[in-house]
Amino acid sequence: MYKYAIKVHDLFMSEKNKILVILGPTATGKSCLAVKLARKYNGEVISADSRQVYKGLNIGTGKITIKEMLGVPHHLLDVASLNPPAGGFTVAEWQKLAQKKISEIVGKGKLSIICGGTGFYIKSIVDGIVLPEVLPNKSLRKKLENKNLSNLVQILKRFDPERLKTIDTKNRVRLIRAIEIATKLGSVPSLRRAQDKNSFEFLQIGLTLPDKKLREKISIRLFERIRKGMIEEAKRLHRNGLSWKRMRELGLEYRYLALYLQNKISKEKLIEKLQTEIWRYAKRQMTWFKRDKKINWFSPTESKKILKKVENFFDR
Repeated sequence: MYKYAIKVHDLFMSEKNKILVILGPTATGKSCLAVKLARKYNGEVISADSRQVYKGLNIGTGKITIKEMLGVPHHLLDVASLNPPAGGFTVAEWQKLAQKKISEIVGKGKLSIICGGTGFYIKSIVDGIVLPEVLPNKSLRKKLENKNLSNLVQILKRFDPERLKTIDTKNRVRLIRAIEIATKLGSVPSLRRAQDKNSFEFLQIGLTLPDKKLREKISIRLFERIRKGMIEEAKRLHRNGLSWKRMRELGLEYRYLALYLQNKISKEKLIEKLQTEIWRYAKRQMTWFKRDKKINWFSPTESKKILKKVENFFDR
């Protein structure tokens, strides 16, 4: 199974440790590709998904199952509470956990594969970013809590129009946090690179589909999740103490599931809104990823081309 295990191990003994990154918008098959590459190259997968870090958000986020992992170790799933302290689970926390996990995987002579669709998480590792710490500003939050979404969008636009291009404009928590950071730093984020960034070498494989095909896949996957029990999952989360307010804050599927379970929208409206909002989310993901010219883009069906790119990366 591990045809290239020795070769990869030898590379870890060289000056630079090599890391694969599988990224792209939702519903493009990233997890499946990551598992295939991990099995072929003796690797372990580090999830880079800002909602799959939360315990209990399984079906709605499309979290990979034990069966789908095919024996490949996966990390940074289920590492955060659904009711985190003020400020929530931050990219800085994820980065710290990811760096620790990469060190452990490298120490075992195995390949680290970062896989996900949260662009900022990935950037924090690939670009070796030192993230500024911005503590919650309670007085500012109090001033913003009664603002409607339109007001929050306008405030963020004034402080940091670039961040506005990629943020979920219907997620109050993220809007307020972005404003909080922007008022402190002048933009989201104010970044500098770590001195030891060059100790790693990355190959970024991006998966993409034509708009029509991606819309179809999003729709098909949505109905699969409903069939697998996404609505029942949301009911169970609420019974176990997750408030409707917090569920809405989690965004996308859970925002509209909360509205549906409170009888504020019909099931037909739930499906309609989710198809639209997940598509918009995918477009925001691509907006973020297209900024990085180091990403190598492929269709999910181009397996041979992807493998060739990976082999050339190891042969360098």
